[in-house]
Amino acid sequence: MIRREDVYQIGKLGKPHGIGGEVSFYFEDDIFDRLESEYLLIETEGVLVPFFMEEYRFRSDETALVKFCDIDSQEQARLLTGCKVFFPRQETEADTVSYCEIRGFSVVDAASNQPIGTLMGVDDNTINILFEIKTPDGREILVPGAEELIEEVDTKSRIIRIHVPEGILELS
Repeated sequence: MIRREDVYQIGKLGKPHGIGGEVSFYFEDDIFDRLESEYLLIETEGVLVPFFMEEYRFRSDETALVKFCDIDSQEQARLLTGCKVFFPRQETEADTVSYCEIRGFSVVDAASNQPIGTLMGVDDNTINILFEIKTPDGREILVPGAEELIEEVDTKSRIIRIHVPEGILELS
């Protein structure tokens, strides 16, 4: 059985496209294309199920049309609408880790070695990348995620060690 800690969410399936079983795939991470994956894991009724891709084509930087094996009609594709899509975690170099893959990692202040919280998301809408972190006491804070501040990304232990600029943690 596939465990949740062994995968991370990369997107969500939308509506069927046409009558041949294609479905819209709204992705946040294009790792399925970069690693030439044969399958994606789709959450159906709370269970992660591998679905093998017959083919896919990009519609935009955030959308693809995917044809899965054995999904041959609009009705079958409609059953997948709204399902979350996951990808298996793999041993990768820190500089190739995607933002989606580091969600859920623990964030530690490199100077004090104190935990800051859990990385809930990454805001990369501006030139200044921000880590959205939930602290142990339930607060949500933003911490700069600039490459020069990150000391280490340990994918095995799921920890990010970062140099937090002075005063940032007191702002929230």
